[in-house]
Formats: sequence, C-alpha cells, structure tokens
Amino acid sequence: MAGSAGKLSARTVATTNEPGRYGDGGGLYLQVGATGTKSWLFRFMLAGKSREMGLGSLADVSLSEARSAATEARKLVKAGTDPIEHRDAERHARQAAEALEKAKAMTFRQCAERFIEAHKAGWKNAKHAAQWPSTLETYAFPVFGDLPVQAVDLPMVLQVLEPIWTTKTETASRVRGRIEAVLDWATVRGFRQGDNPALWRGRLSHLLAARAKVQVVEHHAALPYGEMGAFMAALRGRDAVAARALEFTILTAARTGEVIGATWAEVDLDDAVWIVPASRMKAGREHRVPLSEPALAILRTMAERRPGESLFPSARGNPLSNMAMTMLLRRMERGDLTAHGFRSSFRDWAAERTAYASEVVEMALAHTVGNKVEAAYRRGDLFEKRRRLMDDWATFCATLPAEAGATVVPLRRVV
Repeated sequence: MAGSAGKLSARTVATTNEPGRYGDGGGLYLQVGATGTKSWLFRFMLAGKSREMGLGSLADVSLSEARSAATEARKLVKAGTDPIEHRDAERHARQAAEALEKAKAMTFRQCAERFIEAHKAGWKNAKHAAQWPSTLETYAFPVFGDLPVQAVDLPMVLQVLEPIWTTKTETASRVRGRIEAVLDWATVRGFRQGDNPALWRGRLSHLLAARAKVQVVEHHAALPYGEMGAFMAALRGRDAVAARALEFTILTAARTGEVIGATWAEVDLDDAVWIVPASRMKAGREHRVPLSEPALAILRTMAERRPGESLFPSARGNPLSNMAMTMLLRRMERGDLTAHGFRSSFRDWAAERTAYASEVVEMALAHTVGNKVEAAYRRGDLFEKRRRLMDDWATFCATLPAEAGATVVPLRRVV
C-alpha cells in the first residue's frame, strides 16, 4: 500500500490534466482519463489479491471526501472485510429500505386491483373475472384491504378464512388462493418482502382442516317440477330484465353465468339456436342451445326493449350482475330457491315425465358425456333430439297445475 496520505493538494487536483494516476497516499489515487475526466480510485490488497474500488468522480467527491472514504475503506481492509462487498451490501440494504417505504404506500386493495387488471384478459369468462373483486371485497378487504400489503400476515389471513372455512369451504378455498396470488404479485413487483402467509402447503395446512375433510356438498335449492307452471306464470307477470333473464335461463336449462354473459352475436333467431362459445362454457367446449318458441319470444321482446350487445343488459347497458336473479327470487318471496336449481328441476322432469335418453338430457345441460355421444352430437342428431326435448320442456313450463294434473307430456321414445 502507498505511504502516508496527503501528497495531493487541492490546486494539484484542479490543475492536473495529464492522463494517469496520481497517488495521495494510503491507497488513494486521482485518476485522470484520456478525455480529461477525473475520478477517485482506492487500491488495496486483500487475501493476497490486488483490488481497485472507485470512489466517484471529482465533480461529485472532493479531495477531503475522497480521503475520508479511503480511510473508512482501509479500516475495513484491516478488519478483513472487502470494502467493495461492504458497499454493495449497504446499497442493497438502502434499496430494500426504499422498497419497503414504497410498499407502505401500496395497500392490499390497490395491489389486488392492479393484479386483476393485469390478468383479467386471460380469464375465460366474465363471471370468473367478476368473482375476483367480488369475493375479495366481501371477505378480504374488510380485514386488511386498506392496510399496506407488506403488513398482511398469517393472523390476518386466518381472520378472513376461519369464519367461513367449515361453512363455505369452496368459497373460502377460492378466497385463500386469490389472496395468495395477490401477495405473490406484490412480492414480485417489490411492494412486499417475506413469505406468503396465504400459502396452503407448509403454512395454512398446519392450521386449517383439509378442504376435502370439511367440505359439505351443497345442492342448489330446486323447485319441484310440478310447481313449474305456476311459478312461470308468476314470473311472466313481472316486467323486469332480470325476470326475462331467469325465464330464459329456465327454458334453456342453461347456467346463469352463460345467460348473463350472452350477446346477440351468439344468437341466430332464424335457425332458433343460441351458440355459447367455448370460452364461456364450464367444460371449455362450444355449446349449441336449441331455442323453443317461448325462448325466442323473450329474445324478440328484449331486442325491442333493450337494444345493445348484451341479451339481458342492466339499466346502464352492462350485463346483469350475478345477484340479479337471486334478488328477483327474493322479491318473489322465493328466497328458498336458486336460479341454478332450475337445472335440477329440468333434469327431474326429464327423468320422471319423459322417455328421453339420459345422454340427451345430459347434453342439454352441457354436461360432459362419452366420446361416442360427442361424435354423434357433432353430426347433429342429438341436437335435433334436444330441440324436441326443449320444446316439450317449454310446453310443460306453460302448463298450469290443474292442467298438469290432466295432461301428460308425450313420452317420446328416444334411442
């Protein structure tokens, strides 16, 4: 190492322009580049190896500041510490502290909103995209939505999940997964540090019972098919978009999400068919739905009353919310029923009051069936059988109880 420090003066530093290195002593050098740029350099030996450490340009670091930095570096070398590695570690610590301060300004809610915005284009249907903010708004946000995302910890996650883990297990499991995804996103983006408290394996698996052990199969409340005529008469008496959407849902035996997201581009009124694209189907396959005359009449009415892209738009022109049909049933004082439960009513009616083959009924419900039947469906024969099935279902739904007792829906022998 060089001898005693202090060989350079402020004047020498300012007037020296010849390229080269000029020692100040103690390992500190003024380095003049070929273009006249000046910077400070600290040279040292550690573990038998010569190393060089830049201390900054003369424009940013004065002679006295360079000497102070060299003094601190020599102390580290004397203690056996590499001053370059020490400086890098300090820089990383500062960056981490700055990131943490930045994270304090990002709440869990804000991170969730940005996560949803970034990923919703890849989600297969509008219902799935709507469920994300809905479930987080209902369960997670009240607990830690407005807290810094860095502050979300295991006790908070348990505070969200424990009240619903045994009573709404499927919902709780989805909420857990969504919290985990948002926290992972926040970590990757630098808004959060540390482990993810919403992880199942190795974390929550030790604190909550396995879903398979607590999950209770919940059957959607269904209307006995014998009461369908009276219910449909009451439903037709209501002048609301939600009523027409529910009536259409019943007549097509479709899932509520499929109806809510339906657009006019999917409907062919001339051929009386509604084609639901694979992207909006639970099974991921395109589904053709034959439309009975009552179902067509509903669509013609909607076309006149509410023109737009959606079959059943809200007052603002957007698709109806997931709760629209549920709230309608409550207003009809039938809160004991669910919109999805009418699929069960249809299936019970088909099994007990008709002779349609089970695969025809399952295909009408868009359930996955055997490969042989799928091949037949693509040839079109099951579609025509399903058209007759849906016509008979529409006839039955228009039959009042007294008439239903005296009239039997024709049993078509389907092979």
